[in-house]
Amino acid sequence: MKTGKLKILISGGGTGGHIYPAIAVAQALELALDGQVEFQFVGASNRMEMEKVPKAGYSIEGLWISGIQRSLSASNLLFPVKVLHSVWKSIGIIKRFKPDLAIGFGGYASGASMYAAGLMGVPVLIHEQNSFAGITNKILKDKAQRICVAYPGMEKFFPANKLVLTGNPVRKDILDLSGLRAEAMRFFSIKPDRKTILVIGGSLGARTINQAMHAGYQQLLDAGYNLIWQKGNNFSVADGLNQEGLFCDNFIYRMDLAYAAADLVVSRAGALSVAEIAIAGKPVILVPSPNVAEDHQTMNAMALVNNQAAILVKDKDAAKDLVPAVLELAGNESQCKQLSTAIQKMAMPNAASHIAEIALSLIKK
Repeated sequence: MKTGKLKILISGGGTGGHIYPAIAVAQALELALDGQVEFQFVGASNRMEMEKVPKAGYSIEGLWISGIQRSLSASNLLFPVKVLHSVWKSIGIIKRFKPDLAIGFGGYASGASMYAAGLMGVPVLIHEQNSFAGITNKILKDKAQRICVAYPGMEKFFPANKLVLTGNPVRKDILDLSGLRAEAMRFFSIKPDRKTILVIGGSLGARTINQAMHAGYQQLLDAGYNLIWQKGNNFSVADGLNQEGLFCDNFIYRMDLAYAAADLVVSRAGALSVAEIAIAGKPVILVPSPNVAEDHQTMNAMALVNNQAAILVKDKDAAKDLVPAVLELAGNESQCKQLSTAIQKMAMPNAASHIAEIALSLIKK
């Protein structure tokens, strides 16, 4: 390894599923190198990474890049221009920063910056969070020296000799929830003698899950359960949801306490959510979003369902089936235990440190 501080370029964004694993690996690298490392993040200038990454303490530069709209849109005509502009700007960032290594976590900004890094001879590592590879990482497969993945069987997307099964990195505070339950009950002002159902749909919310919960939350409370419900920013609910045993908010910042309180989780099947729930070891009902590329959330969910580690409710059936499924599972202690045991076996709690180790092995001596 070279002497002095290492310089590492990291890119990934658009959603929390790309951003939080990137931050987790940066933190693991800092720990492994005893702080002797400097990072430069690169993201899309109008996406959430521009707020989340500085909040985590890292520098970030934005690129003028966005995805292709599935519907006919005039903005699609600008896509080639944005790609060329972003690759050119990434080359300028790399010339200034002079990284020893580049790590990409998916998203269009990652595509531009990792492509530029490969062009300039910088070693590239990419991480694929989902069981169905994203378009950016499929394009980058020839530029990358190593490809870290979260699911087995990814040889159908990437060269087998480059693959390393690492799992998905999660936030540090999720890794150990022991002893937090009492604090969690106080934090959410819910009843400590009740089972707790945690409902999460991502930072923007999940319309179908929210609609099902809005129609059925009273059934859950009347059945004797607590409910912690993260509804996201885009869903309005009626006033008066301040009943005992119910916590409802746009966003939950203390997810460690949410998982510590939970006896059962209802969630979308994004890669990061699945990884966190597995590490927390919670029985889960997954409602995959149908509004994602290649229906990858259903594939993420089926990887668990096929191992008897989760229950799946289809998005189109959630309005009528979700709340009854929650009531049925919450009342079945043995099934909850079986699901919890199975999903814990699939957890990879050392993903961040494993990826950091692989990253450092790519830096030339």
